[in-house]
Amino acid sequence: MQCEKTEVTFHDSAETLAWVGLLSISPRAVLPAALPEGARCAMSTTPDVLGEPLAIAAVARLLGCSVWTVRQRYLPSGLPYFRIGKAGKITFYRNQVVRWILENQTAERR
Repeated sequence: MQCEKTEVTFHDSAETLAWVGLLSISPRAVLPAALPEGARCAMSTTPDVLGEPLAIAAVARLLGCSVWTVRQRYLPSGLPYFRIGKAGKITFYRNQVVRWILENQTAERR
């Protein structure tokens, strides 16, 4: 089986010349104007409810105890944390940890 060269030719009609003219124009996207830094997303203007993410060592420093104490004592007693997957890294959020500390201090004083 042999491949024959095929040649595409255009007739010089007005319709063909109009299409060729349209194809030669490079399409340009109209980009929106840049937004100010604070208005880039709706979440950036609201206060951060969770606070900054913390590793377990930072939570231990915040509580004034060891990492072992955080894992063995405070996680089972309700310290809020987030874990991705069954064996994933444990992430805490500062505002949640502080709120938990305040709730437990007032509960122990009663």
